[in-house]
Amino acid sequence: MNDIRVGVIGVGYLGRFHAEKYAAMENVRLTGVADIDRSRAEDVAARLGCRACTDYRDLLGHVDAVSIVVPTASHFSVGLALLNHGVDVLIEKPMTTTVEQADELIDVAESRNRILQVGHLERFNPAVLALKDIIANPMFIEAHRLSVFKDRSTDVSVVLDLMIHDIDIILNIVNCEIQSIHAAGVPVICEHADIANVRLQFESGCVANVTASRISTKNQRKIRIFQKDAYVAVDFATREIALIRRTGNQSDCLVPGTDFQQLSFSEADVLEDELASFVQSVRTRSVPVVSGQAGRRALVVALDIMDQVQAAIKKYL
Repeated sequence: MNDIRVGVIGVGYLGRFHAEKYAAMENVRLTGVADIDRSRAEDVAARLGCRACTDYRDLLGHVDAVSIVVPTASHFSVGLALLNHGVDVLIEKPMTTTVEQADELIDVAESRNRILQVGHLERFNPAVLALKDIIANPMFIEAHRLSVFKDRSTDVSVVLDLMIHDIDIILNIVNCEIQSIHAAGVPVICEHADIANVRLQFESGCVANVTASRISTKNQRKIRIFQKDAYVAVDFATREIALIRRTGNQSDCLVPGTDFQQLSFSEADVLEDELASFVQSVRTRSVPVVSGQAGRRALVVALDIMDQVQAAIKKYL
């Protein structure tokens, strides 16, 4: 089996982890990393035994696939250049800053038969993967994604930084068109909104209430899902699911006529699983778990939320 030649563009906080995971994979060869910070690129390259460059275009001809882990504003230009040169691409979330840019990346990937995967990492959380066998017809969803302040990704709103994870998960769970969106948010420290809340009303009748904050005193990544016969609580951080399901039988459960299950999943390297899935798509030419279309769908909703948040902020100020 021939090795797949991979590269990483942008080896800052997250990008260097991409490089390390690729370097440790079987039948994968990390051929190079690129970063505008020469010392950073050279440091990662020296540790992992690959070439370093400051211009990502120097990787062309030496890679079959790349991870793009640069600031969001550069996702489109870098992604477009790589796809046009026949390179398969995993691009970090959010895939682009506009829907038009996302559409162009998708069109180019399809016309050139290239793999385009979007880095919605939470989709590979084992607790999230287990939901496909539990969730049937959700009617109410409540999600909270809270983070202590970190001086990263402050170039975008908390909607694109954190909330988009839950948007993507909810769209995948509900799998129905959105009827209405009502959002609000506030910038506290950064130029863009640091806390935001949205109510999504789906055509199926399902309602999702989603909150994201990056100025919390604690980290929390949880979602609660209610459907006709069950209540499901997921803790993304601990990879645990609490499931209360209606049985009609007498039981000692806190809620009469129900059965309670606590599902725990062993610690997983979610980033490694995401990258391995990307490599598998590259090797087999199969549709990625999180395709360009899925990334676009989450982006459309996130941008609508941001527009409403920004309008509310201007009115308030």
